[in-house]
Amino acid sequence: MTDARLPESGVASRFLPSPNFGERRGRARPDSVVLHYTGLPTAEAALALLCDPASQVSAHYFVWEDGAVAQLVAEDKRAWHAGKSFWAGESDVNSASIGVEIVNYGHDGALPPFPKPQIDAVIALCRDLAARRAIGPERFLAHSDVAPARKRDPGERFPWDALASAGVGHWVEPAPIDGGPLFGPGEEGPPIRALQALLALYGYGVALTGVYDAQTRTVVAAFQRHFRPARVDGEVDASTAATLKALVGAVRRA
Repeated sequence: MTDARLPESGVASRFLPSPNFGERRGRARPDSVVLHYTGLPTAEAALALLCDPASQVSAHYFVWEDGAVAQLVAEDKRAWHAGKSFWAGESDVNSASIGVEIVNYGHDGALPPFPKPQIDAVIALCRDLAARRAIGPERFLAHSDVAPARKRDPGERFPWDALASAGVGHWVEPAPIDGGPLFGPGEEGPPIRALQALLALYGYGVALTGVYDAQTRTVVAAFQRHFRPARVDGEVDASTAATLKALVGAVRRA
């Protein structure tokens, strides 16, 4: 049911209220945006889920394939979109973020392309949120960034490069893929600890074990899915390492 309230973003055309929200914890305002795909066969099914009190899930904004946008939860409230998650020292990502659900069947539906009108709307919405909420480019995140062990959305086919070209998000041109893995499973040593430290410095939740273990592979795959999507395998090759170093360097220079 459409709410009489006007959406807070001018990009959204209507307010379709979800009951699934609470108060933000320990934060006056959100400082990041988490992008998701809905992961269901239809937009109708996804919207029904996000507005069903029994589901215990929601998001602030919902973007259809044709570019239509609706607001589901007020921006000053804590929507339930990120679940158990972590980014840059923050373990309550829901309290720190605005969640945007993008209609797409996801990996279970062979990850269909995101239509241009939809991406144009996502860009417009993100630009608006960045301007009104003073959200920095490095704080536009994938659900897979903040929950790499559980989530893959919005997926490796999501055009982060197109968003960056429009001034949304943090991006560097991925280094060309050349050669195989630099480390084997279970390998130990200072270079692996340095890799983990770079991932953690950028924001990922990874323990500095110095071992190329399962959790490190999972985080590397999440990094690749966002920043080096041509090959997502969890293996650190020269391209992955160079792209990560360039990305961290770009943040530190900003």
